[in-house]
Amino acid sequence: MIPKDTVDLILNTARIEDIVGDFVTLKRRGANYVACCPFHQEKTPSFYVSPSKGIYKCFGCGKSGSAVGFLMEHEHSSYVEALRYIAKRYNIEVVEEEESPEELASRQRSESLLLVSEFAQKFFAEQLNAGEGKDVGLAYYHSRRLEDETIAKFGLGWAPSGKDDLLQAARKAGYKDEYLIDAGLVVKREDGSLADKFRERVMFPIQSVSGRTIAFSGRTLKADNPAKYVNSPDTEIYRKSNILFGIYYAKQDISRKNECIIVEGNIDYVMLQQLGIHNVVAPCGTALTVPQVRLIRKFTENILLMNDGDSAGIHASLKDIDLILYEGLNVRVVLLPDGEDPDSFSRGRSLEEVQKYIEDNAKDFLDFKSDILLGEAAGNPLKKANFVNDIADTIARIPDAVKRSVYVNAAAEKFDVAPEVIFTRVKRTRDKLLEDERRESSGASSYTGSQSDAEEVAIAVPTDKYVPEVKIMAAVEEDILSFLLQYGNEELHFATDSPYYDPETVDTVADFISATIESTRQPLANEGYRRVYDAYLELYYEGKGQDEIIRTLLDSPDRVLAEIAGDFSTRKYQLSVKRLVSSLTNEQSWLVSYVPKAMLTLAERRIQWRLDTIRRTMNSVPADEQLAMMKEMTNLQKRQKALKEALKKED
Repeated sequence: MIPKDTVDLILNTARIEDIVGDFVTLKRRGANYVACCPFHQEKTPSFYVSPSKGIYKCFGCGKSGSAVGFLMEHEHSSYVEALRYIAKRYNIEVVEEEESPEELASRQRSESLLLVSEFAQKFFAEQLNAGEGKDVGLAYYHSRRLEDETIAKFGLGWAPSGKDDLLQAARKAGYKDEYLIDAGLVVKREDGSLADKFRERVMFPIQSVSGRTIAFSGRTLKADNPAKYVNSPDTEIYRKSNILFGIYYAKQDISRKNECIIVEGNIDYVMLQQLGIHNVVAPCGTALTVPQVRLIRKFTENILLMNDGDSAGIHASLKDIDLILYEGLNVRVVLLPDGEDPDSFSRGRSLEEVQKYIEDNAKDFLDFKSDILLGEAAGNPLKKANFVNDIADTIARIPDAVKRSVYVNAAAEKFDVAPEVIFTRVKRTRDKLLEDERRESSGASSYTGSQSDAEEVAIAVPTDKYVPEVKIMAAVEEDILSFLLQYGNEELHFATDSPYYDPETVDTVADFISATIESTRQPLANEGYRRVYDAYLELYYEGKGQDEIIRTLLDSPDRVLAEIAGDFSTRKYQLSVKRLVSSLTNEQSWLVSYVPKAMLTLAERRIQWRLDTIRRTMNSVPADEQLAMMKEMTNLQKRQKALKEALKKED
């Protein structure tokens, strides 16, 4: 754990233009810097870096944050990893706080397994330089038209045929047998002797998200060997269901292109990468899993399945579609011509040809599945009915209600069926899915692995973009955060005839908002917005300046808080209520009108929220309680009417 004073030193030392400039070519424009955004494709620069404020902002895609936030977003690193990067760049010594003996042992063990895995990768790669590795392994790669540069980039290698070549080399280099065994590189035989797990195979190293070698996949070149691929077993640093082959090399392009292409095999992946399609990954010898889909969601919400055009490829696509949709991602499918796989297809074509094929043949999951099923129905009404139910069951897996509705209507039109019929099936299926999920979750547990500062072993499910829980309060609470984060220290000079005028005090925007909210003793309704509000005021009352407050919020390890703060402190402000006419005098600034108006709107929305709650629950309570609730409704409606009249006067 990094001590707080060291964290403060790192954050205070970091210069946003230095950190961003390590990854993006910045051009000075006045006091700021500008570039094409690294998070989305664009031709006209809309990405700005402000050294004075210590923040970056893209006015195209909306991403914003501090130096730490940039590293976490661009490099997909953890908060601690971002701090270490900055510390290393500025030669800041990081002395970790003392770990418990258990924590220290766990971290050292994980690091030992990683080091021995990295040694094995180098060992396998070096075998390609001479002997059977060059004659057999390298010759195989060349026969698949892999270039030497590609072979080196992905660390491909050869496991020699000797029973303990790796074991002896590792021992000579000082590595212990126990780590070779526990990393899945060496196996213990029945007679107690040790032998290499991988022998006489071309080797594909598997990297973690942060680029450390954690496992291997070995392919035999012997036609009579039934075990075509041998993969590393699950270990303390590797869970095959949690990682994707090639994710380290693909993650930035997946984010930039906002789509992840999934292929089946290692060679498929490497060939597409060599061709120039970089936003591609492959499962590690497994069918696609939920943790793998959640890992992809860290970089994009869009997946393209690129499978063979045979029956096996079609079956795999149909199975994966349901899994991907249930996790809330969007999915398209492109099938290659029968007899082709991504490897063979890309070897015979240029980058432009492959990209055009994908563009012309990729189908939304509904079109893909409908075409497959309707083709099989061949005019049979009963089969068509079953296929409509099948489509409805797939749509039911979509978590977003709006998306479900859109797909229901599209399916109804495609199959010439009343939307209500499909809606009924979707609802029944979805209710069953949710009930099954609740039943399973009561006793389910998932592997998280042992995390160490040396390596991200377990794949943490990313936090999605914050969505306010109480929709009716969201708009006005967003107004309040925007006022605080953009104008919190601005003074409000009310006119002498204003009900808010105080001859002895001139409030800032932050003072006025906090005093009004505290007088009601009702915090903000949405938990994420409340965290930002509380954090802002805590720093404000410590005497921090506006820019320092914003930087502190953006640097927070609470990344939901940092994301919200970045959004509302840098977005082009848009009020949820009507803008003032331009005839206001200088004294009556728009803040003087709109800050009080936002507070009146907050009070009115709270009343509406309470009214809605009463209406929902009234029929489920005893008669005497209903009478009390009706009286409360009458009083609330009177107060709401008065507030609405006050708001009209403010217009």
